[in-house]
Amino acid sequence: VQLVESGGGLVQPGGSLRLSCAASGFAFSTYHMNWFRQAPGKGRERVAVINYLGRSTNYADSVKGRFTISRDNNKSTVYLQMNNLKPEDTAEYYCYAAPARANDPDYWGQGTQVTVSS
Repeated sequence: VQLVESGGGLVQPGGSLRLSCAASGFAFSTYHMNWFRQAPGKGRERVAVINYLGRSTNYADSVKGRFTISRDNNKSTVYLQMNNLKPEDTAEYYCYAAPARANDPDYWGQGTQVTVSS
């Protein structure tokens, strides 16, 4: 089982990044997919979630209107489009797979760093 995040990096305030999380080794289409982030010295925060069918999404208030989560079940990949980035968005971003079926395991990715700085 793997969740591999990519797309992080250094960007100036107001810029954009697109994160990807490629899944393998489990039934991706039966999992709700989440993006979490953790800034230095802070707890892990859920940024966005998309349900297993891709029909509903939810966002943290801090990113509403700037971030968009999407998924492609044919590619077993979830995305996070991040626009109008702010310095406070600086964090390690993690992909998390939450099972829609009871008793299935959950999975975390290794993370990708996003740094917003001029």
